Amino acid sequence: MELRNVPQDDVDRMIDLAATVFHMRITDREPLRGFVTRLERIGAYDITGPGSGVLAGQLGVLPQRLSVPGGELDCAAITFVGVLPTHRRRGILSSMIDRMHADAAEAGRPVAALWASEGPIYGRYGFGVANRRIGFEVDTSRPFGLRTAPDDRPLRLLDREGAPGVLGPLHAREVARRPGGLARDEWWWLVRTVPPVDPGEPRFTEPKIVVHPDGYAVYRTHERTVRLYDMAAGTPQVEAALWRYLADIDLTDRIVAPERPVDDLVLRMAADPDQVTVTRDAAALWLRLIDVPAALRARSWASADSLVLDVADARIPGNRGRWRLATGGKAACERTEEAPDLALDAADLAAVYLGGTRLRTLARIGAVVEHTPGAADRLDAALAVPLAPYTGDNF
Repeated sequence: MELRNVPQDDVDRMIDLAATVFHMRITDREPLRGFVTRLERIGAYDITGPGSGVLAGQLGVLPQRLSVPGGELDCAAITFVGVLPTHRRRGILSSMIDRMHADAAEAGRPVAALWASEGPIYGRYGFGVANRRIGFEVDTSRPFGLRTAPDDRPLRLLDREGAPGVLGPLHAREVARRPGGLARDEWWWLVRTVPPVDPGEPRFTEPKIVVHPDGYAVYRTHERTVRLYDMAAGTPQVEAALWRYLADIDLTDRIVAPERPVDDLVLRMAADPDQVTVTRDAAALWLRLIDVPAALRARSWASADSLVLDVADARIPGNRGRWRLATGGKAACERTEEAPDLALDAADLAAVYLGGTRLRTLARIGAVVEHTPGAADRLDAALAVPLAPYTGDNF
């Protein structure tokens, strides 16, 4: 098996492999070609025996910027991963992930992230669930009362072509204040956020965009259902205005919001909580710390403290060992021989990194060892964020 970069001429072979692995029927290749072309592409080619030169495995990396508390980090967004069923259990996935680790380190990307089709696979490679997402439905067959007074500045509708220029700054502000968000360029807006047709729900209309001076919502409709795809609001009052607009759309009686932050305000904003039903609570972004000290230095911290972490990492030797983490104004993370306050795996450190998972919970289940009493609570206090992390873009 030979690992090498996948050339542009093999993009269709990558699409075919993905169709085989994920049981997809490809009816329109152009959007996929456009997406795969943007990737850094790692291929595992079988150069022995019959069918020599077969693309047996693949892993794509989308260079991204991930919002973390206090800023953004270069991130290897991993996608289009698969191994042919004829070539399983040969270490192909492991070799591609190791290659990705090396490439990310060389490119100065301290973190990697992915959406997992099968979560248990990636935990053993050092990925942890860094945030969750919920889905819910809002019953609008009767008036939808709000406990928050809506911001009454005027709303307007926007054509999809205007999304990058008008919505881009509003989205960037949202990403800056809530960890877990990803940057969007013009291609991403027009092809992934507001495509003319939703490939997963083709029955729904073209995208509708309602814009407030301080926020927006992207939605589609089908029969009596409003499906919310994206929302950003500068204040709770603006958010209330957008929910009021969606709830008042004529000839509809429910709003479906399949992917929202776990702390979405509408859950508490509704005057009648029974009108909002949570239908889903699922793992979202899986995060990997490629460079532990660089990642820990890069984020902001809610309190000043100093702790020694004993980090286990089965795949990246440079992360292993004891680190003295000093949180506060300017974080520091340096190697030490001192006794550890906490011992944990790199996957669990990734899980708590954005502030979406409590270290105390991991200590309770035995995943984290607390050598110094109270150390888990102290690090939780330093990791705390005002808004739950959320990733609104699948890749």
